[in-house]
Amino acid sequence: MYNWKQTIERLLDLCFPPHCAGCKRSGHILCSTCYTSIQLLSPPFCKHCQTPLGPDNYCKKCAYRRLQFSGLRIVGAYQEPLSSYIHAFKYNNGNKRLARPLGILLAQTYQQTRLAADMIIPVPLHTERLQKRGYNQAQLLAEVCSTELGIPLYVSLLTRVRATASQADLHNRDERQQNVAGAFVLHPKPNARALSKRNILLIDDVCTTGATLEACAAPLFAAGANTVWGLVLARRL
Repeated sequence: MYNWKQTIERLLDLCFPPHCAGCKRSGHILCSTCYTSIQLLSPPFCKHCQTPLGPDNYCKKCAYRRLQFSGLRIVGAYQEPLSSYIHAFKYNNGNKRLARPLGILLAQTYQQTRLAADMIIPVPLHTERLQKRGYNQAQLLAEVCSTELGIPLYVSLLTRVRATASQADLHNRDERQQNVAGAFVLHPKPNARALSKRNILLIDDVCTTGATLEACAAPLFAAGANTVWGLVLARRL
């Protein structure tokens, strides 16, 4: 199905050449110059949450409170030009075709950081927000990752049962945790062995405190998952 989508996109490109989301030049949805201008995180960084470390090699975030899942991996900090590409992908009738170059960045980060997952799950949107936006950006990214990495994708296993305020509008970790507490459940309810000892990769676009990923990981661990890692494009550091 994904190859079919790519074929349609190539045909459309012949008739209506795309414009780069960065420099606006015609020819590519994200040209090679703009693509390589994205600043990737480089070591040293925390092995758990990938926060860049200072001279003392000490992660103050994890010393204060570790994320309540196996760990987090990030493509880059939420800064230009990556932040603009994410915004263009996600808002104002977003450019869904940015999912491919951004999803490839996620897949490359997965490989470079040597994660090991046997299933991919995108962070779900509530039905109200999904209807308003028209697509789940995390699912589009996860589809690319699944194809690039050859890892099965499960888009209906985790569902968001409660509409919540936007995490971006909240000011601290406590508010964000309360906002998404109990918002995610497994559906349909898996049998006792479905998630037992599975290694799961959660995909999202942006992470700040990790509260949403923690809320997603909770029912997965309760169902017997071995590890639950988060993989995101950017983190507001």
